[in-house]
Parts: sequence; C-alpha cells; structure tokens
Amino acid sequence: MPTEEPLVLGIETSCDETGVGIVRGHTLLADALASSVDQHARFGGVVPEVASRAHLEAIVPTMRRALDEAKVTLADIDAIAVTAGPGLAGALLVGVAAAKGYALATDKPIYGINHLAAHVAVDTLEHGPLPEPAIALLVSGGHSSLLLVDDMTAGVTPLGATIDDAAGEAFDKVARLLGLGFPGGPVIDRRARDGDAGAIAFPRGLTAPKDLAAHRYDFSFSGLKTAVARWVEARQRAGDTIPVADVAASFQEAVCDVLTAKAIAACRANGVETLVIGGGVAANSRLRALASLRAEKHGIRVRVPRPNLCTDNGAMVAALGSHLVAAGVAPSRLDLPADSAMPLTVVTA
Repeated sequence: MPTEEPLVLGIETSCDETGVGIVRGHTLLADALASSVDQHARFGGVVPEVASRAHLEAIVPTMRRALDEAKVTLADIDAIAVTAGPGLAGALLVGVAAAKGYALATDKPIYGINHLAAHVAVDTLEHGPLPEPAIALLVSGGHSSLLLVDDMTAGVTPLGATIDDAAGEAFDKVARLLGLGFPGGPVIDRRARDGDAGAIAFPRGLTAPKDLAAHRYDFSFSGLKTAVARWVEARQRAGDTIPVADVAASFQEAVCDVLTAKAIAACRANGVETLVIGGGVAANSRLRALASLRAEKHGIRVRVPRPNLCTDNGAMVAALGSHLVAAGVAPSRLDLPADSAMPLTVVTA
C-alpha cells in the first residue's frame, strides 16, 4: 500500500503576520492567520518591536486554530517547518523559538526554511507540482526578485533583485504621499481602477539600454517614488487638485510594466515556459492581468496563487516543508538560528 504523505506544520513570523499552516502533500488542511497590520497603520509602516510583541501574543492561539481547523493534534504532525529568514530579526526569533519548543516537546524534526522560497512553494497548493525549471517573480514590501527555479528543495538561482526600494515599499510610500493610509498596495489597487493609467508618464527604472547592460533583471523603484512625489508637490504648489485615481493608476502601471517586462524577458532568455508570481504584491490585479497578457503572446504560462496565499502565511512555510520532507532533505539542527539576511541560495537553515 502507498505510504501516506507526511503531515507538515508551518510557522511564519517574518514580519507582521503570525501564520500557522498545515498541509499533507499538496493539500492545504489549515491556514490560520493573525495580523498586526492595524497596530502599525498609525506609524505608516511596520514597527519591528510592535510586530515582535504581537507575534508573542498571537502564536499560541493561532496554533490552536490551525490544529482545530485541520482536525489534528500536535502528536499527528510529522514535521515542523518555520521561517528562519529573511525578515525582521525579532519577529523571526519568536517563530523560531516557538517551533523549537513544539519540536522538542513532540520529538518532531524541524526545518528552518527560507521565506522567499516558500513564496514559490505555496503555488503548488493551488496549481499542483511546479514544472522545473521555472522563473519566479517575487514582489513584496521588502523584496523584488527574479529567480530561476531548477529544484525548489536544493536552492534557486537569483537573476535579479531590487537595488533600492522594493515594489511593495514603493506602494506604501506613494500611498502615504497621497494620504491613502497603510498598507499601500490594496488601496492603490482599488483607487487605480477609477483612474487613467496613461494620464501621467512616470519613469520606468532600469529599462534604458545603458541600464539593461548592467541591470538586465534588476529593479529600482526609488526614482519612480521620487517622481510621483515631485509631480504631486508641483501640483500642490500651483494650487491644483491632485487627481488621486490618475496618480495611483499611472504609478501602478509603471511598477507593473517594469516587473512583467523583465519577468517575461527572463523566461524567454532562459527558455522557460512557466512564470510563477508570489509575494504580497502578487495580489495586485493589474500585475496579474498584465503578466497574463504579455505571457500569452509568447506561449508562457503564468501561475499566481489566490490573493490570500500571496501575502505572508503559514501555508507557504508548510508547503516548502512538505517538499523538503518528501525529497528526503535532512532536517535542521534544533539550535538553528534566525537569519534576518538569509540569502536566496539557501533553502534551509
């Protein structure tokens, strides 16, 4: 008889979301989440100390909700996976310490995993096994990266990354500039639907021929953010009303144009037919639409998880943990560290 697939629990605490997910193979059984985003909103961004305290308060009740949702106990779990990096150091420590405690108490193996690789793995919960090789475009508040994925369990090859502001960070800063609140991604997406994406010609960073020579797959959104600020300030000095919807739409179009153009170029240059988009910004409706439109012209398939799996969650950690267990990868040591700067070339700590 075939052996039942392992039951893996995943813990995510890299930023402001406390997530606990449980998967069996590619099947998601539970995805419990507690967010501290409201506590950070008045500061206009994530405050590390506030995030750490929120994780401490949320980790146990979130764990209980996940186990109840999956209708299992800790004794039923075969392995525990936890985000070991990258992320906020204090926030990571809460999750890693909790995972060590649960692993020690239940005598289960522990896997310290890479947060960014988990954003790729979570797609398998919705669309099944990932064709390899694939290109992954990861876009979030802290990261904008293009990766070549040959074997998810052995590591990925970085092709390009942000050299200053990440896409999600730029969304937050522009939203704050426009008085739209925090987090900026969802509200700009909503306001952009009523605007004209061609109303304002905002710059596309690192797309000029001279830039492509050295930064073919890299991203830069700092200049775009500054261009939006200068445009708004000029209108304010002139006493003009700011067309918020047009600014939001034009800014969003500039970001999505660069992200999708470079992702499709990476697929074509590497002969890859599958593009996976992950990270919080992958929930953006224009990014999804533009990526699909451009990919279709070149016979490239785009895979994007549903929006609640794009943002940070425990399901993605459990998904990568499940891949590692199934591949026979050795578990991490119980004294595994939290590494806020864990490189993309490392999948497990």
